[in-house]
Amino acid sequence: MRVVALGYLFFLLLVPIGVILWRTFERGIGAFLESISTPAAISALNLSLLIVAIVVPINVVFGVVTALALVRGRFPGRGLVQAVVDLPFAVSPIVVGVSLILLWGVNGWFGALDSIGFRVIFGLPGMVLATIFVTLPFVVREVEPVLHEIGDEQEQAAATLGASKWQTFWRITLPAIRWGLTYGVVLTVARSLGEFGAVIMVSSGFPGVSQTLTLLVHSRYIDDHNTYGAYCAATLLMGIALVTLLLMTLLDRKRSNT
Repeated sequence: MRVVALGYLFFLLLVPIGVILWRTFERGIGAFLESISTPAAISALNLSLLIVAIVVPINVVFGVVTALALVRGRFPGRGLVQAVVDLPFAVSPIVVGVSLILLWGVNGWFGALDSIGFRVIFGLPGMVLATIFVTLPFVVREVEPVLHEIGDEQEQAAATLGASKWQTFWRITLPAIRWGLTYGVVLTVARSLGEFGAVIMVSSGFPGVSQTLTLLVHSRYIDDHNTYGAYCAATLLMGIALVTLLLMTLLDRKRSNT
């Protein structure tokens, strides 16, 4: 079974990654650096990081509030909220992109915003909305089990001693959920950087305007027939993902030891 598992992982993961790395560095490190330092590549990296910087704080606030409501609260429609949180796991990202176009496009429900100069689709707001939707569950689903585990005894004790809800959250709840929250943030960052299906539907894909790293890989490979440039951009994206994965592993070990 070990041989079968390792062989499966070898051919499914290691071989494709090895081919990408070999094709990337076959011309040397200088050619790689030159390919990822073009204006289009730098702009794509900056846009990807900007989307991450916007999406993560929003999902942190929403995720913590939602997790607290689901664990500590009892209200009508709680099961519906649970289902909505898990919806991005079940819905294809392409469907998400189409839904956003139907809502925010020129002929959509909120298309009037485009006529006053606020463009959502084919601009940064649409890409942010798409990324928020596909990354919505991660913080909630990482914080929720931690809240179940710690219970509410300490929070009730703090309230009995006269602490306000904000003081209780800041001094009791937040330190208790910090590792789950951090783990959810790392997962959100990883998914935000690698999202393609939903983003490509709501992005114009113009270099330097609305092209993320994933869209840059697609554009170079499909549109420009620049296979080497696509490999280089993919390696850059893979390097960022690897750093995120290592951080996630370290956090998971630290969480297990605490």
